[in-house]
Amino acid sequence: MIMDQSLQNNFNALYEIARSINSILEPDELLVRVLEIAMKHLSAERGFVILADSNKDSGYDVVALKNFSSQQSTSEFAASSSVVKNVLNTGEAVLTFDALNDERFESSTSIIAQNILSIICIPLRTGERIFGVVYLDSNRMLKGFTEESLKFLTIFGNLAGIAIENATRYTALQKQNDRLKNEANVTHLFSNMIGNSQSWKNALEIAQRVLDIDIAVLITGESGTGKELVARAIHENGKRKGFPFVAVNCSAIPETLIESELFGYAKGSFTGAAAMKKGLVEVANGGTLFLDEIADLPFALQSKLMRLLQEKEFRRVGETVNRTADIRVIAATNKNLKDEIKNGKMRDDLYFRLNVVGIHLPPLRDRRDDIPLLANYFIQRTSQMYKRSIDGIHPDAMQMLLTNSWKGNVREFQNIIERAVVLCRGTQLMPNDLVFDFTKQATDLPPAMTLEEIERQIIQTTLNEMEGNRRRTAEKLGVSLRWLQYRLKEWNNE
Repeated sequence: MIMDQSLQNNFNALYEIARSINSILEPDELLVRVLEIAMKHLSAERGFVILADSNKDSGYDVVALKNFSSQQSTSEFAASSSVVKNVLNTGEAVLTFDALNDERFESSTSIIAQNILSIICIPLRTGERIFGVVYLDSNRMLKGFTEESLKFLTIFGNLAGIAIENATRYTALQKQNDRLKNEANVTHLFSNMIGNSQSWKNALEIAQRVLDIDIAVLITGESGTGKELVARAIHENGKRKGFPFVAVNCSAIPETLIESELFGYAKGSFTGAAAMKKGLVEVANGGTLFLDEIADLPFALQSKLMRLLQEKEFRRVGETVNRTADIRVIAATNKNLKDEIKNGKMRDDLYFRLNVVGIHLPPLRDRRDDIPLLANYFIQRTSQMYKRSIDGIHPDAMQMLLTNSWKGNVREFQNIIERAVVLCRGTQLMPNDLVFDFTKQATDLPPAMTLEEIERQIIQTTLNEMEGNRRRTAEKLGVSLRWLQYRLKEWNNE
């Protein structure tokens, strides 16, 4: 039996949409394809697909259209708006063989103006829910659409509805999967920064989003909250991984030296400049320059930093040649930079240039739920480092940790746990193992000492405790390694 040609054409078109169900999983692409198939099969000249949208004044959103000019879209859609709303509200398809003489459209001047002859519009459904329509029209064919066309398009619309629903669900699942992957990535990338509190997660999520984007980042937070750790994580997990990460503590370098430290200097540019020296900006080329305590950068130098940020250009001290540096700049501060601007200590344009993306690290007292996690992490790490057999912490000791004010934040917390692990005589940290002002006790300072002598003795005591390891000494004291090296050099301890 030979199949009727019209039936064959309908079958081929339905087969095509069925193939689309299995091959197209992007909703926008699928909607365009649905419209193309419908227009081709019914020889329509114009068409569009809309989806119901309660947020729109019209109640719907046009998501795919063909042969409607954007300049005339308002008047053109006016011709079909009543049709569309009727189909959306009733769920009944609309078919007219002769729109100009159809009494349902007598009041539509736009149909007359555009000479629309034939219209067909069917609902898109999922179950009993109507979520959109397919609209087609023609201004060339009188009786261009028939009852057979309506039957075909109705079946077509049901298949299309299933396809669109599947594609929408697939996209939603994909987004959910991406979100879960991002959360897993944050956990993995920042695994050495422990915390489950929402404020901490929010900070790390922002950091994760800017890993591969060379945009200026400003990290704010009190001393000891982990600003340099976050900056290093951004660098080491981003596209500049493998290139230098150069940290500069703007408060630790004397004002007279900081420009030459940052930008370098030419031979003979000042007394003592016996040879050319590259600055830290050049050392960081290809990588990341981390400017800690940016609020303490001398005001006179801030305009030169602005040029570096905007143009990637700088000059060595004593030179007139501009040099370029391919670097990413991450800045950090424990001060309120808006107050610094009001006090005339910081340029407002530099603040806005640095604060393109801001990451605020909450103080430990605002994330006390993280204290047990941090305690266990530092106990395990310190026990492995010093080969100690500490396997836990007594509840009373934990209560002391939970109620302490932690003015020094995570840095202070880490120091106290490390000391407790090293000096603990049992297998569990007890309350008497936690000394919250151990630096003062350890140094046993005599009266009438100068500030310099006190500073020197504290550094020397900590250096001995860390067995001469300067990096760990700097971390324990809460200062940069560069600052510590400056001090030791001054005291001829090199």
